[in-house]
This record gives sequence, C-alpha cells and structure tokens, in this order.
Amino acid sequence: MEPRSIAFHHFGCKVNFAEASSLSRQFKENGFSLKDFREVADVYVISTCVVTAVAEKKCRAAIRQAHHLNPEAKIAVIGCFPELMPDELAKMEGVSLVLGHSAKFSLFEEVNRIFEPSGYGHPVLHDPNDFVSSWSFGDRTRSFIKIQDGCDYYCSYCTIPLARGHSRSDTIANVIHNVNQAAQAGVKEIVLTGVNIGDFGRNRDETFFDLVRELEKGSPIKRIRVSSIEPDLLNDKIIEFIASSEKFMPHFHIPLQSGSDKILKLMKRKYSRELFSSRIRKIREHLPLACIATDVIVGFPGETEADFGETLDFIRGIDLSYAHVFSYSKRENTLAAGMDEPVQDKIKKYRSEALHQLSEEKKSAFYHQNKGLTKSVLFESDNSGGFMHGFTENYIKVKTPYDENLVNQIVSVKLDVMDKELCFIV
Repeated sequence: MEPRSIAFHHFGCKVNFAEASSLSRQFKENGFSLKDFREVADVYVISTCVVTAVAEKKCRAAIRQAHHLNPEAKIAVIGCFPELMPDELAKMEGVSLVLGHSAKFSLFEEVNRIFEPSGYGHPVLHDPNDFVSSWSFGDRTRSFIKIQDGCDYYCSYCTIPLARGHSRSDTIANVIHNVNQAAQAGVKEIVLTGVNIGDFGRNRDETFFDLVRELEKGSPIKRIRVSSIEPDLLNDKIIEFIASSEKFMPHFHIPLQSGSDKILKLMKRKYSRELFSSRIRKIREHLPLACIATDVIVGFPGETEADFGETLDFIRGIDLSYAHVFSYSKRENTLAAGMDEPVQDKIKKYRSEALHQLSEEKKSAFYHQNKGLTKSVLFESDNSGGFMHGFTENYIKVKTPYDENLVNQIVSVKLDVMDKELCFIV
C-alpha cells in the first residue's frame, strides 16, 4: 500500500510559513508523501490569512482548487480564517477539517482521525493561552523561527488579535533549542519572526533584548535577521547592539502605516511620525548602509489628499530603503469598519501607485549607494532561467549563473553590474 500523500499551501506572514513547515515535517516523519499543492494528493492543507479581503478570497480559491484536483481528497483549513469564520469554511465543498491556531498543532492526529470510518470534521478554535513554537525548513537556506504569537495592540484596522489571540511568546531557552536544530539541519541564516516580536517575553522575566544578546553569544548560526518590529518597541539599546553584532544582519523592517499623525491616531498606532523618524536616524547613525524597509497603508477611512500628501512628503524625506504598500481593506469587527469618510477604490489605486513609484525610487537609490562595494551573499537553491539568487547582509538581491556548489554557501562578491529589475549580477 502506497503511503498517503499530503500537500501544504500557506498564505500570509512568515509565522504561517514557519508553522506550516513544522507541521509538514511531522507528516513526512510519519510516513506521508509530501506533494506540491498543484499535484493530486490525498490531503490538502491550507494555512490561511485574513489580513485583507484579498487574502480571504485567495484562501477560498485554494480550497476550490484542491477540490477540483481531487474531489475525493480531505481538505484541512487551518489558522486565521477558521478563527473568524469557522462555520462558513466547514460548509465549503470538500472541506473535512477546520482548525484554529492552537488546534492546528494537532493536525496530524486530526487528519488520521478523519480517515477512520467514523471520522468527521469539525471546527476547533484556539486557546489564546497557548504558545506553540515552530521553525521552517525546506529547500531554503534560511529558517523562520517563530518566537512570539498574538498581539495586544488592537490597531483599529486589524483582525490579527481576533484571529491569533493575545500576545504570548516562547522562552529564550526554547528559541535557542530551535535555532540549534535549524543549524544541525544545515541552515545558515535564521529570521526571528512573530506577530509582534518586540513584545517578546513581556509576560515573563525576559525581553527581546535579552534574546538577541543570548543568540549573539550562543547561536551557531552565522546570520540572524529580525523580522518586522514596531517602532515603539525598537529602542536605542537594540539598535546599538545589532550595529555592533557579528551575527545580526544590518536589516530592519519597521512598519510606518501612515506619515500623517492624524491618521496614525485614527489607526490607534502607538507612535508618532517623529518617533518613527528618530528610529531611522538612530539606525543610520550606526549603520549607514543598513536596509530599512517599511509598510504603508493607503486609503484608510478619513485619509484626505492632504493627509496622503503628508505621507508622501514624510517618506520622501527620510532615509528608507523601500516600502511595502497596501490598500486599506475593510475588516469586519474592527473599529475602522464603522468609521466615516471611506476612500474610493480609484483614489486608493492612485495613492498606491504613487507610493509604489516612490518606493522604487528609494530602492534604486539604496542599490546604487551599494554599487562597487564587496558584500557577502548567501545563495539559495532556486534555478530561474539558469540563474540562482541570494541576498547580501543588507538584503540586496544578487544573481549569478546557477552552480549547485554555491547552494547554501556564503560567498564574497563585488556589486558592480545591475540589471533593470534592480538585481546585481555577479
């Protein structure tokens, strides 16, 4: 009898990716055959996201795709979407299992149960007091280490606290254990990830700063990156430590969301424009060539043309490397859903295009600033049109003709020739 096959597909953040990767390893270790999601499989697992309405739409489309590929397959829908709409998902054709955040970590047992003659699927929601650690490993050269989950910020546009529960985190000892496991698996670079990682250890006698210090001292991993961290939680002590570190990469992702103090207040963000810009200045003081990325939302309810102009001018005037731009998406059961003065879609589109253009200008300037310098690149395993890719310490993309011997190797290169898509060729 051939082993049962299973295919995973994840949407959304790197936390979802880390969790789905850990779950897939459990199935592989217990005899399941892992398939690509585009292939026929006995079980399909869809790790969902609800950050935007588009993300929800993609999740539904993935369910329909899996059912079309194999109408007899068992489909498990896990993560954020089940927390908000479990009954709706359970009614979709082909869905056998609906598991919320903590419940999804019993996925292996639940999948085996639904293959039993008396098996049936049912929604199981999260226990917000649980923290389950995860780390990713696959064909990548880096691993995403989940250190924290949930959020207590309750920004007015965000459903994450509703879907993932309150903020809780791993212990430093267990994070180091997971990092050591990743290192033993051959990983050369880790990314510390979570929903609000700066909140790490708040409910126990540990802090995010304590964690980065311990990883600097005891981690066998050569390269460590910090994923998105809130500006009010990224203090001078953390910045100065990363600047002096041999392991932490000069790479920051700090969400802005708006360059208008009026809109930041409506969003219930916990900082002002000035606090954000002070963090950028501090990083540039110590790390002039660090990559500093941000997130921006356009079209939030009440955002006037003048407010958007403030955002454009603010971003233009600070030393960012690039921005991820999102159009505001109305989410039910959030404070913003009931706000007046919604922004028309056509205006959101115009504002998004303007910010994307500014982001490309910033990114081009950042890349040109590094031209002619020698950097260390960790090459990945992809083969795209005969080229492989990798990233420098400060997250500049590099490509070179594919060479299997370079996979998962850190190589010193000179950044001289750049293509039209902002990628150095070496």
